[in-house]
Amino acid sequence: MFDILVNPVSSSGKSMSTLKIIETVLSQKNIPYKIHLSNYAGHTTKIITELNKKPECNVIVMGGDGTFSEAITGVTNFDTITFGYIPCGTGNDYARASKLSTDPLTALDIILKNNVVFADYIEINNTRRCINCAGAGMDVDVLVRYDTIKHFKGKIRYYIALFDTLLHLKFHKIRFTVDGETLEKSVFLLTIANGTCIGGGMPISPNSDPFDGYFNLVYVNEIPKRKVLPLLMKFLKGKHLDNPATVTLKAREILVEVLDTGKIEIDGEVLDDKILDCKLINGKLKLFI
Repeated sequence: MFDILVNPVSSSGKSMSTLKIIETVLSQKNIPYKIHLSNYAGHTTKIITELNKKPECNVIVMGGDGTFSEAITGVTNFDTITFGYIPCGTGNDYARASKLSTDPLTALDIILKNNVVFADYIEINNTRRCINCAGAGMDVDVLVRYDTIKHFKGKIRYYIALFDTLLHLKFHKIRFTVDGETLEKSVFLLTIANGTCIGGGMPISPNSDPFDGYFNLVYVNEIPKRKVLPLLMKFLKGKHLDNPATVTLKAREILVEVLDTGKIEIDGEVLDDKILDCKLINGKLKLFI
């Protein structure tokens, strides 16, 4: 028995067309299932909390990284719930990091093989959970701009938001504490990465591994604006780690405070909060892979 949790507006309704394909296969195989539609922000979390009251629960999440993040935030007992993920979002960056297929039929086939692994996630502010990346700086400014663009979709919309943000670029003042050391920096961006990519394939942290018991902190210090575009070109290829302005390290805990008007993001969702209090939770999330 599978409980299928669907975000009906994910990637402009892609999840609903994909759901028809999944239903057809499950019906042909005589596998029982029940569909749950997430109809508003936070609804996914509530649905999972209710499903998690059952002695055992196998959930298939159909949506983007934000939907999956909301889903695991609703878990009260990780021992009794296992997740399958059929990516139906715009970026699907977590699927890329964890080697999950973005092809619906292949993803379903993997789930039905019942091979379970234990993955990491990031606990944030004791209220949220993150599967892919959280952060502050330029990438959050891009997401804010992305939400204002109405006439384009998918990666084109993201890249329009990206280049518009670069035209009006501002650096952000951030304080963070990691490994007992507190630093204040003016940064281009700061990412706490369980996964490897943001923005639908931009390898912000190519060395991250969502199963290794650590997240990777990647931050880029303020640089002359004339050097931003060349650095961005390196970002697209994952070569920015060689730049002297880029700092990376592995950690299990970090406290980040945004000291200016900037915002934070968790798995692509922009929040007005100024604090990211992050703890890596190792090997607790059960996934069909």
